[in-house]
Amino acid sequence: MTQRLKNHILGGLYGQALGDAMGMPAYFDPDTTRAKFDWIETLLPAPDDHHVHAGLPAGRITDDSEQAFSIAQAYIDNGGISIESAAQGIISWYDRVGGEASPYVGPSTKRGVTALKAGKDPRTTGVEGDTNGAPMRISPVGLMFPGHIMGAIDATITTCIPTHNTRPAISGACAVAAAIAHGMTEHATVNSVVYAGLFGAEVGANRAPKWLDPSVARRIELAVDIARRGGDVRYRLRELYDVVGASLSVPETVGSAFGAFVMAEGDPNLTAIYAANLSGDADTVAAIAAAIAGAYSGIDAIKPEYIAQLEADEIFQSYNVRDIAEGIYKIAE
Repeated sequence: MTQRLKNHILGGLYGQALGDAMGMPAYFDPDTTRAKFDWIETLLPAPDDHHVHAGLPAGRITDDSEQAFSIAQAYIDNGGISIESAAQGIISWYDRVGGEASPYVGPSTKRGVTALKAGKDPRTTGVEGDTNGAPMRISPVGLMFPGHIMGAIDATITTCIPTHNTRPAISGACAVAAAIAHGMTEHATVNSVVYAGLFGAEVGANRAPKWLDPSVARRIELAVDIARRGGDVRYRLRELYDVVGASLSVPETVGSAFGAFVMAEGDPNLTAIYAANLSGDADTVAAIAAAIAGAYSGIDAIKPEYIAQLEADEIFQSYNVRDIAEGIYKIAE
């Protein structure tokens, strides 16, 4: 059981990074992505005219994974989960990347961190945070609670409070963390992972401050329905993009992430590829989707060449991801 749990924790962390790096070169518009690449199925550099990631090399992770790893490290350093540790993890990442001038800092995160650095109470700094920063960095929290969905939900709400204390953000993050927590269990299936995600979305929505937002759970159901229709993958991805969405909106991001996971039948490699070719905020959708798939399938399901390319990149190296996995394992135990 010990080695199995470690494999699934590593799978979740490496899946997060794989999806992030796979989706990094994609464009917001699927027609542009297809014109540039036809089909993304390897780790590619960002084109020189990319709107956000121009100049990034193949296999480079972005803020999606860096924030997740930074929060995980803060929890490991502090021996557990707290609002203060969550704030510390986000501020640490923000300072590390020069957040004041960085194009990668989302609006909710920047607003929350600016307030935190001004000395505001972290219980009040996230009251307007409604974008997808919360679900994109929550995977380590789900990994800390294998088989304990309610524990993952409670810890997710705590993690969201400093920057994303709104119903869509908390609902979406709880969906992801619950899916990961359940997906690590021995008898999990693709369907049961989806049901766990729906449960997390509903509980999170009921426990979060009200906000003007559509239902994350209903958007997951819509995405899963599209994914299960069968037929051409590219057509279904276009349906996800047009109907569910792939913007910074949490219901869109999380819904499409579950759609990619289901389309790929939980395979982390295919999940990353499908989410990358979805386009839109592809690195975020793919990071979430492949984190779920990696936690479900384990590190052994990820292609060795992808792992080697991720580990060769200096940014990934700087986070000592295997050490983070060991720290998460100790918390989970």
